[in-house]
Amino acid sequence: MLLVVDNGSIYTKQLTDFLNKKKIFFEKYTPYILELDSLKKYEYIILSGRRKNDKKINEINSKIINFSIKNNKKLLGICYGAEILALTLGGTIRKIESIQKGNEKIEILQNNLIVNNSLNVFESHGYEISKLPDMLISIGKSNNCKYEIIQHKEKLIFGTQFHPEMSLDGNDLIEHFCSL
Repeated sequence: MLLVVDNGSIYTKQLTDFLNKKKIFFEKYTPYILELDSLKKYEYIILSGRRKNDKKINEINSKIINFSIKNNKKLLGICYGAEILALTLGGTIRKIESIQKGNEKIEILQNNLIVNNSLNVFESHGYEISKLPDMLISIGKSNNCKYEIIQHKEKLIFGTQFHPEMSLDGNDLIEHFCSL
């Protein structure tokens, strides 16, 4: 079963609409009402983007990431979800000069399990990963961002700086993730 952690992104509805259309069964919770003990029942976890920084949401998402690593849960972090993944594992993020919003082409850097070819995706973020921790590698980049898609070196844990729920190519990435 899939857990969608709704961190407040304005695009979460597009994500859940896509999952419903594809008949991918999921449960959705906000971090505030999610009981961490319940994580055991999920095989897949998606961390959505967010609208604003919130210390409590950051803490809970970091706990979900650490639980996923320890218990071999498949995880996909979207935008903020990728940023908190990098931060939790020792990386850094930075505020970018101007908000990235619009279409972007992603070049795939190496073979992986969630995407094979270049992607046309939708960006909407004001922060980006600036340094990857040792346990994460970049598997996709764009002209504006060198860490568009990241992956854990040993686990089925991924992150996208862009919003895959907002494009056809991104939807394919989500579907591949949910079928791992």
